[in-house]
Amino acid sequence: MPTILKTILLLTISNVFMSFAWYAHLKNLSQKPWIIAALISWGIAIMEYMFQVPANRLGFTIMSLGQLKILQEVITLSVFVPFAVLYMHQPLKLDFLWAGVCLMGAVYFMFRT
Repeated sequence: MPTILKTILLLTISNVFMSFAWYAHLKNLSQKPWIIAALISWGIAIMEYMFQVPANRLGFTIMSLGQLKILQEVITLSVFVPFAVLYMHQPLKLDFLWAGVCLMGAVYFMFRT
């Protein structure tokens, strides 16, 4: 599998864990003390890092740091929108589309040669 695809796959998995670590406690643990939510989130976040660190190391062999960061942001939005809508039951807004359009501009500038 090409390095770019491995990087994208690992970052996507990382972002799934990240979304749950960062936001699921708002839905599932809102009645618990914040320290409980933080400890559970940290437990989930370790899995995020187990995928994110190798993804960034792989990606950095073929991309600049800026390119890697913009790729991460595109993947983050791509994972976050379904998470927000399907899991957190947030409304699907055009704002997600506009944010994606802005990110496509960032992709253009970071990846142009």
